[in-house]
Amino acid sequence: MTTSTEVISPLRQRMIDDMRMRRLAPKTQEGYLRVVRQFTVFLGRSPDTATVEDLRRYQLHLVDHGVSPVSLNAAITGLKFFFDTTLGRDDLMAKMHPVYLPRVLPVVLSRDEVGRLIAAATNLKHQTALAVAYGTGLRVSEVVSLKVGDIDSERMTLRVEQGKGHKDRYAMLSPVLLERLRVWWRVARAQGRMLDGGWLFPGLNPIEPLSARQLNRAIHSAALAAGIEKRVSMHTLRHSFATHLLEQKVDIRVIQVMLGHKKLETTALYAQVATDILREVISPLENLHPA
Repeated sequence: MTTSTEVISPLRQRMIDDMRMRRLAPKTQEGYLRVVRQFTVFLGRSPDTATVEDLRRYQLHLVDHGVSPVSLNAAITGLKFFFDTTLGRDDLMAKMHPVYLPRVLPVVLSRDEVGRLIAAATNLKHQTALAVAYGTGLRVSEVVSLKVGDIDSERMTLRVEQGKGHKDRYAMLSPVLLERLRVWWRVARAQGRMLDGGWLFPGLNPIEPLSARQLNRAIHSAALAAGIEKRVSMHTLRHSFATHLLEQKVDIRVIQVMLGHKKLETTALYAQVATDILREVISPLENLHPA
């Protein structure tokens, strides 16, 4: 049996090396390479021969073909890395302009909906993983990356290693969540599905973690089974965690730390969806005296 290997051009290899030097995440590297490849197809020749006008035409091409603002900005970011860093030609991006992203309020579940959602998950592993996501506000990538040793029952914390932005932090661990984790640990160990010091949520092969895609499929199925018509994803549980804490009068700066947000204004978005807080505000109309 013969195996074929992809021939990598010196230019592509240089870009790969540039990304590795900067320790960009694997998904980021894949995205940047895909962006440059798509631009090369449009251009019809090597991307290092592109001009300012070629790049301007490409942005118009993407707009005319209905590319979303998020994808358009991602393309600009990837091309900027290629031309600025790999080629050292930052002048070529002069007419490539990121577009405004409309701010959309996050979908938030009620406490009752969260309870129904977790209960509707088809197995104990998925139920526990969803409980972790809601009970800690972790991102799905952070949930599936947890290991048994990350649980600190004495300090009641979960250690999050190398979360978004390659930063470590601690998440809260409530007594109810700790008990759920202990039940899951006992069951998984009895079934031989959890290795010593291994993944907290192992995949079918215990040496590999449960994937984010599998967990997203699980929450979609649970939402359907629970009769929840809102558009639900794993990130919805993170949004719900932050919103419910805000409604419980937890200081927004504390919530910022729990979520691992760099900027307070990112966390402040939840003030717009914390309906319990809105209901407590007395409208000035109530204080008007009858004419």
